[in-house]
Amino acid sequence: MIQRIQSIFLLLVVISMGVTIGTELWEQTVNEQTWKLNAFVLENFDANQEVVSSTSKWFLGALAAFSGLLALISIFQYKNRTRQMMINMINSLLMVGLVAATFLTTNGLNSEMGIEAAGTYKIGFWAILAAMVFNMLANRFIRKDEMLVRSVDRIR
Repeated sequence: MIQRIQSIFLLLVVISMGVTIGTELWEQTVNEQTWKLNAFVLENFDANQEVVSSTSKWFLGALAAFSGLLALISIFQYKNRTRQMMINMINSLLMVGLVAATFLTTNGLNSEMGIEAAGTYKIGFWAILAAMVFNMLANRFIRKDEMLVRSVDRIR
């Protein structure tokens, strides 16, 4: 059924991925220049907050959108718990890839500029980590349901 607790966790994954797409992931200020990363673009602002340069990072947005879509698909796979767990495991890998891609993008920029400071990770980045926790909790409850069904089948 859709009202199970794991469906709530999967819906929270979808919401978290929406937050990731809609908010900033990272910000760095160096010598009155600010670098801001969101799910689709890395922008460099000058002291007057005018865009100096802009680089497309569409793959971050694509990973976040696909991860949210997988969580949404997983909600409606409640009749086949094994498939639901498989989709969630794939989704976990996608989210780890998204965190790694974000981290590599920000660290690559810091290395390019020769800066030791890591910058500030914003709410969009932390939403990815929250989504990973929600996905893990959903998988845990799906596994509990599967074990309960198997134990009932043994009793018959």
